[in-house]
Amino acid sequence: MNRAGAAIGRLLLGSLLPLAPAMASGAELGMQFTHHDWTLACDNTRTCRAAGYQGYNDELAVSVLLTREAGPRAAVSGQLMLGQYEEAVGPVELSLHIDGRDLGPVDGASVDGSVALSSVHVASLLHAVTGETDIAFVADDGRRWQLSDKGATAVLLKMDEFQGRLHTPGALVRQGTRSEDTVLPPLRAPTIHLAAVAPTRPGDERLLSNPDLRNALQENLPDDEECRGLEPEEWNESAEIERLDDDTMLVSVRCWMGAYNVGRGFWVVDAVAPYRPRLVTTDAEYHEAGIIGASQKGRGLGDCWWQASWAWNGGAFVKSSELTTGICRLVAAGGAWNMPTFVSELAP
Repeated sequence: MNRAGAAIGRLLLGSLLPLAPAMASGAELGMQFTHHDWTLACDNTRTCRAAGYQGYNDELAVSVLLTREAGPRAAVSGQLMLGQYEEAVGPVELSLHIDGRDLGPVDGASVDGSVALSSVHVASLLHAVTGETDIAFVADDGRRWQLSDKGATAVLLKMDEFQGRLHTPGALVRQGTRSEDTVLPPLRAPTIHLAAVAPTRPGDERLLSNPDLRNALQENLPDDEECRGLEPEEWNESAEIERLDDDTMLVSVRCWMGAYNVGRGFWVVDAVAPYRPRLVTTDAEYHEAGIIGASQKGRGLGDCWWQASWAWNGGAFVKSSELTTGICRLVAAGGAWNMPTFVSELAP
């Protein structure tokens, strides 16, 4: 499995990313967790998003997204998306049914794409998914989009844990009497000042013909990374160089190729020997105007993705975003939701 597949596999296989706060920098890492038919992504502001889906073998695809910002007494909002991977569902009148009880129409469900759920429906769903219940969105023509509750309890418990809500009245799973005022506050997204990139000069490309540069990149590659483009026979075909400023260059080379994804390695290097290469990533696709971007499919059908970006601040490329689009369940081409684990604000 390539590195991009492994990154998406963390979502599909349900592994938990580290939760420990990076105390030295004052920032907190995001996390993601998947269990059965539910998945969770929390970002570095402590906002969490949980998505539930139909059972793996159910015919009609559906997903619900529950979003909660950090802080005491924060509300949970909800969105619904009916499966539209192959074609739009079309106008439909829809109601939420829990254990056969009609809880009323879903307003706006005739609009293709995602639909906001009412606070009443969100509260009903939160109560229902943590027990063994039958949850369905039922159309007036008899079609039923069945929402699985399998895995929901574990996912919502992880959300409570990440936001510091365990044993408070506002916890989604494990309520208690601990004061709401002890809930962790929201964190501000970091601001990254995007630096201008200098135009590449005639003659810059000659640096690629120096074997010392390729050797320096090879020595800088971590032991757990792989990059075929650094092999002599591959280097000339895929290596590219761009200027960042008077003293700094950006070198990239194709590192790996899968059935439906490609990963390029990007290094910031000094313009003169010994080059001091600094690896940004081996999973990217492109660089444009100071942004290195990566976008990888979880599978060939393109119904789930991992995306990330790094921004040039004048001294280094720093992570500016990372997200997944949820579980691969044929809800929508390109994935049903944007579920970030890292967000930032870009400024000049």
